[in-house]
Amino acid sequence: MLNVDLIAFGSKVWLTQTHTHTKCNHTYEDLWGLEFDTCSRDSRVFLKTLIKTFPIAAIVLISRDTTQTTATTMMGKMLYFNVFSLKRDSTVWLLFTLKEVWIMDPATDMYYYWLLTISVPVFYNLMLLIARACFNELQSRNYTLWIALDYISDALYATDTFVRYRTGFLEQGLLVRDAKALKERYTKTLQFKLDVISLLPTDIAFIKFGVNNPEWRFNRLLRLGRLFEFFDRTETRTNFPNIFRIGNLVLYIIIIIHWNACLYFAFSKVLGFGSDTWVYPDIKKAEYGRLARQYVYCFYWSTLTLTTIGETPPPVRDVEYFFVVIDFLTGVLIFATIVGNVGAMISNMNAARVEFQAKIDSIKQYMHFRKVTKDLEARVVKWFDYLWTEDKTCDEKQVLKNLPDKLKAEIAINVHLETLQKVRIFQDCEAGLLVELVLKLQPQVFSPGDYICKKGDIGREMYIIKEGQLAVVADDGVTQFVVLSDGAYFGEISILGIKGSKAGNRRTANIRSVGYSDLFALSKDDLMEALTEYPDAKYALEEKGRAILMKDNLIDESLVAAVDAKELEDKVSQIESSLEIMSSKFQKLTNQYESSQRKLKQRLVNMSNQVRSLNVDLD
Repeated sequence: MLNVDLIAFGSKVWLTQTHTHTKCNHTYEDLWGLEFDTCSRDSRVFLKTLIKTFPIAAIVLISRDTTQTTATTMMGKMLYFNVFSLKRDSTVWLLFTLKEVWIMDPATDMYYYWLLTISVPVFYNLMLLIARACFNELQSRNYTLWIALDYISDALYATDTFVRYRTGFLEQGLLVRDAKALKERYTKTLQFKLDVISLLPTDIAFIKFGVNNPEWRFNRLLRLGRLFEFFDRTETRTNFPNIFRIGNLVLYIIIIIHWNACLYFAFSKVLGFGSDTWVYPDIKKAEYGRLARQYVYCFYWSTLTLTTIGETPPPVRDVEYFFVVIDFLTGVLIFATIVGNVGAMISNMNAARVEFQAKIDSIKQYMHFRKVTKDLEARVVKWFDYLWTEDKTCDEKQVLKNLPDKLKAEIAINVHLETLQKVRIFQDCEAGLLVELVLKLQPQVFSPGDYICKKGDIGREMYIIKEGQLAVVADDGVTQFVVLSDGAYFGEISILGIKGSKAGNRRTANIRSVGYSDLFALSKDDLMEALTEYPDAKYALEEKGRAILMKDNLIDESLVAAVDAKELEDKVSQIESSLEIMSSKFQKLTNQYESSQRKLKQRLVNMSNQVRSLNVDLD
């Protein structure tokens, strides 16, 4: 169904069960209608996109002039309709059918699972076609099985061609769903030609050459792109990309060794088994006649050759030398690829550890240079160990810096919003303010025995406990009054700066971490910065904080009056100061004006005297 929200330039949108266009005498069943003016280039560009994106039953063109109105209905070939040939005074009616055409969205899980499905027959052909073509016994012994698997893979190939016909693509941010547009785009690609060739029934050659020639099906290998696409999608989706890359690299190496082993056996068959020491031994010998031994021997030979170990019989004939040289060159390239890729993967896997270790080393070096006590040094090292063990070394800002602000906000909301809503003063706040605040929450980790705050400290942050336990302790640091656990919060009143608070913005208790504790901190500066855009929310928060303090009898009314009087006095003083500044500026401007007037009068007098003297000279 057409998403009406996407229509940016349409002036009228309607839904009707039966619509009869009076000027064209056409009746359309179950249609969306959109009236479109073509007075601007933008509207014509958008119209072109709509035609290609949505299933359109018909296009009604209404051309207007001063004397008559004519209408033309286009059906069938509306995709070839030239939008930019329309007159500027035309109106276009697009009639969208409600009947959906099945389209595969490449961004969905369904598309990924289809890639997984089609990758199975592609991998089957990649590994077994060459083996069946080179090892005759493998082909002849299981012929019925191969026929069944071949035709199943052909059926999946044909289905994949249909899926490609119906796979949507993005144009101007919209998923194109028009079947004709998708078909036209697909048929113009090189992949379409390869897909058609891969479906050619080359099996009919079996009639003339026999069923033991599966090499006639090598055209099925032209769908390898689907296998690579599946690998790329999996690497993007997996949570362990480095492990997947290593496994993928090993798989590629095995495939190359497998193909080389099959080619070695076929080469030996052409030259004659056992004809010299380099080729595969005579298969008439029972030891070398078994299919399993044939493949294992060839795979072993291929592995030794491609890894350039070289512990194989030397070639005898010129053509054998040529084959081995090609294998050695291939092996060198493989090893270069292995060393490069594995080195890069290991570096990526250890990058976080190396960076973290560098931080520890620099801290240790600094503490040694400054002669920090061993006890404090041990606490610092334990704190770092805890961060690494519990996977808390991630810098959220660094990780999310490449995301657009919208996605950053959504992630922050998903992770922190529920935590922030537990705080009393933030309950019932408008959503926009909460979004601003969740982006400003800073994770902090405290070690056992660390003080989060002490009585009398200035309150610059409020804290929310994510994980761990905090104890409210006496001045001796040992006696515990209460233990705060996950989800608890404190310090929210001090960062608001409530007028009349008996404690002011000072901490009223000592709070100490019992074990390792993960907290979220919201600073006063960040809160005030967010509240500048929400003055009503700021007033509501202050009133809510004041109500909490009054409930706990922590508001001093006389202090409130004194603060109000002081604020009023400060404002009056500020106004007086501003008036004095303005008065001095005004006086300065007046003086400048009078000075300029005097200078102007003097210039006029001088000019008048010059004119008189000039007239006297002329006389």
